[in-house]
Order: sequence, then structure tokens, then C-alpha cells
Amino acid sequence: MPDDAADPMVVHELQLQRSSWVPNNPKLAVLLYRGALSAAAGSKSFEDLFASNGWTRIWRNGIFTYDHYHSGAHEVLGIAGGTAKLLLGGPEGKEIDVAAGDCLILPAGTGHRNLGASADFSVVGGYPPGQHADILTSAPSEEQLLTIAELSIPVSDPIEGADGYLVRAWHSD
Repeated sequence: MPDDAADPMVVHELQLQRSSWVPNNPKLAVLLYRGALSAAAGSKSFEDLFASNGWTRIWRNGIFTYDHYHSGAHEVLGIAGGTAKLLLGGPEGKEIDVAAGDCLILPAGTGHRNLGASADFSVVGGYPPGQHADILTSAPSEEQLLTIAELSIPVSDPIEGADGYLVRAWHSD
């Protein structure tokens, strides 16, 4: 939930089709939360929020500068500092700009890459309970495609909890 009433959070859905070798997710849209937290909130605020909403294996780092995806986990990426241009969906995907306070939820199979970032760019990431992120950089096997298709949908939105946007959007499919 946004912590600055003057700038309410806005959620965008990005449905990505298969792109070259990147499978993306045929059923679930990427969720982009603009202004999920204030730009000054920082890493600890994202960590606490994700944990309070049941997301696990929380980490701090950046985003790899090469195309990759995960078959075994959906992933949340909270932009804790700075700005970046990201490529979502693989080599023929969609470029987006993100800034501190924004948050992305990537369904399993979604390609992502950092195309360039400010020196202070930092990310807090995490995963739903029981899901484990592999790092894939080539076309998926049939088994990996099946894993993506059958991966359970989180019961809680990492930003808004059990009644959050993710729950409404992804469970309606």
C-alpha cells in the first residue's frame, strides 16, 4: 500500500507473449506497481512489507544485465533506490523505466534484464513460500514449460496482502 497519500499507487498489467527463446507466462500478466512505496522508503521498508505479506527468501541486490527468467518461482522486485531501464519479456520484449518506490511482480517465465541504471540503483526481491528461483538463460525444456504452467499462484500480494491486486488479477484467470 502506498505510504504517500499525495501520490497514490497505480498498478499496470503487462501481458507478454513468447519472445525468441524466453517463454514469458502465457496466462499471467506482469504487475507494475508505480509508487508502491515512497521514493525515500528504502530497502528495509520493502523487506518488511514483503515479509509481512508472507513472501520469503528476501534478498538485496540489483537486476542482472543479461536476459534471464525463472521457471520455479514468481518474483517480486521492489525498487529500493535509484532508477533503471529494464527489458521485460526477452530480446523482443518491452522496455520500461523504474524508479525508487516502484515494484514489479514477475510471473514465472518472464524474461527480465537491466539495460542501464543509476549508480544508486538497488532492488529488494523475494518469492512466494515454497518457490525457488532458478536462473535460466536459454530456451525452456518441456519440463520447465510444464513447471511454469503449473506453478501455484501466490495467496498473498507482496504489497497489499491477501486482498491485494495480485490476488484479484491472477486468481481471476
